[in-house]
Amino acid sequence: MNSYLNDFFFGIYPYIAIIVMVVGSILRYDSDPYSWKADSSQLLRKKGLRIGSNLFHVGIILLFFGHLVGLLTPESVYHYVMDAATKQKMAMIAGGIFGSLCFVGMTILVWRRLFDDRIRATSKFSDTAILLILYVQLILGLMTIPASMQHMDGSSMIALANWAQHIVTFQGGAADFVMHEPIIFKLHIALGLTIFLLFPFTRLVHMISAPIKYIFRPGYQIVRRRG
Repeated sequence: MNSYLNDFFFGIYPYIAIIVMVVGSILRYDSDPYSWKADSSQLLRKKGLRIGSNLFHVGIILLFFGHLVGLLTPESVYHYVMDAATKQKMAMIAGGIFGSLCFVGMTILVWRRLFDDRIRATSKFSDTAILLILYVQLILGLMTIPASMQHMDGSSMIALANWAQHIVTFQGGAADFVMHEPIIFKLHIALGLTIFLLFPFTRLVHMISAPIKYIFRPGYQIVRRRG
């Protein structure tokens, strides 16, 4: 049973999540483009939003690209400048710093969403749910740091990177690399894949268009035409 679950969650589930994310996002943009946004609660309450949102976005963007580079850089490439143990130490330090920034920001945002009466009353279920899921995912990620301290040779880092690289290059046997890894790593990966799965059904879709669309948008936006 353990082998079957491992093969499903780390060999099959990644492709299910990615397909749903890509196809679902395309269908949503095509059928309901006006829902492609992140509703702001700034008009309801400004207090705490700027610092919470800034810390959250800075932290999560740095974490995202840190994971991307760390997992998808082949061992043969980074070995020119460092060994796996050094790479793991750098990942733990950077992850701890960026994760802490993100945690402070998310804690503020979660508090506003759950305990501010006006914001809670106007929040969609999906907005609150995805925020809490991201919060749990962040906590799981921070919990992997103490787990990594139990083996500083970089072996788990290599195993997780091999898993990710086998997935994105459609090679078989990807699940075997994480079979014997600590449960905290497996939970972190599984929940991360679930976030991909939920991506097209939440406000997270604005991530795709935000970098370009927001830079070149006009200074004033027409919310409603007169007459």
